Amino acid sequence: MRGMSGMGAEPVVNVHHVLFDWQSSPFSLAVAVVLVLVLAWYVRASFAVVARGRRWHVRRLLSFALGLAAVEVALGSSVAMYANYTFVAHVFQHLLLMIIAPPLLAMGAPMTLILQTVSRPMKRRILACLHSRPFGVLSHPIPVFFLYYLSMYAFFLSGALGYSMEHMWLMDVINVGFLGGATLFWWPMVGLDPIMQWKMSPGFKLLNLMIGVPVESFLGIALLMSAKPAASMYTLASTHTGGGVLWAATEVATLVALAPIFVQWTKADAREGKRIDARLDAGETITAPAMEGHGLAASFRAIRR
Repeated sequence: MRGMSGMGAEPVVNVHHVLFDWQSSPFSLAVAVVLVLVLAWYVRASFAVVARGRRWHVRRLLSFALGLAAVEVALGSSVAMYANYTFVAHVFQHLLLMIIAPPLLAMGAPMTLILQTVSRPMKRRILACLHSRPFGVLSHPIPVFFLYYLSMYAFFLSGALGYSMEHMWLMDVINVGFLGGATLFWWPMVGLDPIMQWKMSPGFKLLNLMIGVPVESFLGIALLMSAKPAASMYTLASTHTGGGVLWAATEVATLVALAPIFVQWTKADAREGKRIDARLDAGETITAPAMEGHGLAASFRAIRR
């Protein structure tokens, strides 16, 4: 069921198909193997950190495991099978890869775990890569913003979707690319790894999400009101339904994403307050920093540091 040629009628949506029609192509099997190995590494590394007397929250492990599960559901489950027949399933696959899996993986703090468990030479090489100029250009919030949002327009509102569905190897590559691009978007937004070159202020994170709301909404509305199917293998009704799902789901995802950003913001303020109190208790004199302004201008200054 990987390609479109020679395929029969759309399979009936029932419990049996949804639960048991998993993909068995080389790509799907390779994805499953990689995800299992990554999860095994994460569990082993987190136990190693705890064994050294350090804390590693179970919620990080749970978040990371759920993120890996979302990737597997998108690329290996019946969702991938139904995506060959109905645009609604393709939208669900897209949401799993771009809106659900990346923030869950980011909140698992995998890079912090790597740096706490690898050797010193390997740690230096990883940090050198993360702080290199090429990675800095690739991960800059502004180009990542356009890559994240405009790539969806280019894919859904052109012939790229139909062509990719007729050449499944290309669809596999694009799905991996969507996952990678979304990871770059969500990592600094909700991630717990304090090693990104471009540190966003909480205000800029909120702004980033708010700007994305009308962008994603317009894409959903464009598909909802489209006069032709998104691709030749989909019906017009499926295209309209998928557009409505995309519109609603992205709105909900934006609201949900506000929660971890707000929690991290609150915790950061609390930690800063404790540091100031400790310095005052030690008899230090604390001078107020120069006023840098508030709002949008301050947020843009924050990400340039």
